Amino acid sequence: MRGTYLLLIPALLLLLAFPVSRGRYNDDFDDGEDPADFDDNDFAEFEDMNDDPVAETETAPPPRASQASQHEEDEDDDEATVEQEDGQDGFDDSETQDQDMYPKYDQEEFEGMDMEKTGHSMKDPLIIHTVPAHLQNSWESYYMEILMVTGLLAYIMNYIIGKNKNSRLAQAWFNSHRELLESNFALVGDDGTSKEAVSTGKLNQENEHIYNLWCSGRVCCEGMLIQLKFLKRQDLLNVLARMMRPACDQVQIKVTLNDEDMDTFVFAVGTKKAMARLQKEMQDLSEFCGDKPKSGAKYGLPDSLAILSEMGEVTDGVMDNKMVHYITNHADKIESIHFSDQFSGPKVMQEEGQPLKLPETKKTLLFTFNVPGMGNTSPKDMDTLLPLMNMVIYSIDKVKKLRLNREGKMKADRNRARVEENFLKQTHAQRQEAAQTRREEKKRAEKERIMNEEDPERQRRLEEAAQRREQKKIEKKQMKMKQIKVKAM
Repeated sequence: MRGTYLLLIPALLLLLAFPVSRGRYNDDFDDGEDPADFDDNDFAEFEDMNDDPVAETETAPPPRASQASQHEEDEDDDEATVEQEDGQDGFDDSETQDQDMYPKYDQEEFEGMDMEKTGHSMKDPLIIHTVPAHLQNSWESYYMEILMVTGLLAYIMNYIIGKNKNSRLAQAWFNSHRELLESNFALVGDDGTSKEAVSTGKLNQENEHIYNLWCSGRVCCEGMLIQLKFLKRQDLLNVLARMMRPACDQVQIKVTLNDEDMDTFVFAVGTKKAMARLQKEMQDLSEFCGDKPKSGAKYGLPDSLAILSEMGEVTDGVMDNKMVHYITNHADKIESIHFSDQFSGPKVMQEEGQPLKLPETKKTLLFTFNVPGMGNTSPKDMDTLLPLMNMVIYSIDKVKKLRLNREGKMKADRNRARVEENFLKQTHAQRQEAAQTRREEKKRAEKERIMNEEDPERQRRLEEAAQRREQKKIEKKQMKMKQIKVKAM
């Protein structure tokens, strides 16, 4: 009986405890929720309560510093407060937040990381560094390219403009002089490409600033070469240089006469600066006109002009009234006038070596005229050079008629003999060296011929013949020395 009571006591206790636990369990759910849905995990409440502080700490998103974000968080707090006031428990709210935040922050992805430090570092403001100037996409980064392209375009435009201007000036000169040239020469404008001389009637362009015109077919004249030397207007660097040192266009005329149509004399007239330069550079003026340039005031020439002459008789013969009239009226356009029967061009420089023969000479008339405008030349300025071309034609006829008297002719011949003798003295040592070199080469060739001889007997005879020739040369030298000693006694 006592054992029965002992069994009933635990049973009563269980009956009393069952309704209490069931009532507490049911109070945790709303009326619309089914308790059977939560029977699978009876201890979820305790697990959620243990995990909530850590989960909230780990999954809390980093706060934003902007005022707009702070305002949105305040509104979220108000909404959360309203929901709690409606009767929802804190357990449901925390569980809902955990479910909403899990997709954003995966706990497995951040294993081993201190989320408190991470969250603290995310609160630091972002530092935005400024991009360096050389990495920015601005026009200042391409100033070198812009300057290079601008300079290239300026050079191309200057090339086209300068080339066209030189072409217009050349054509303007030819149009104004064509009638005069065709009336004095049978051939005007031969370009030299055909075997037969053909008059093309146009200028020959050598480059962008030099134009040539060849004329021939006139009495006492082999030919006349006219060269128009314009400024390098197509070169931008030359244009900039002329801003510091102005220059002018030039017309150079070279007339080659026949040998019998000019007497033996050298004469030049021009600006003082040009005469001093030509006397240093030209071979004939430096040898036959050794005196300093003389003033032309005696003949009525301007003070800016000077005269170089081999002898006074030549100056008197050339400077007649018509010639003086041409030079005086156009002194500003005349650079130099050079007449010479010994013209060979500029001097041979010392580093190029002294020639062993006298240079070939030609009877030549040279004219150099400056185009007006000092670089700012217009096509109309080319017409002002027409009187100077008339002077060239007159000079050709004047030189043909000019003849020296007997004394002048003898003086001119002595001057040419003196120049030739001085040249032979200067080249004597070089000619001796050249002769010695030729003798040594001849001996070397003879020895090689003897050594290459296969027949010993013939080789011996050749050596004996060479020795006899050497002995004869030595005897001749000794005889000359004896004769010189007898004459000296």
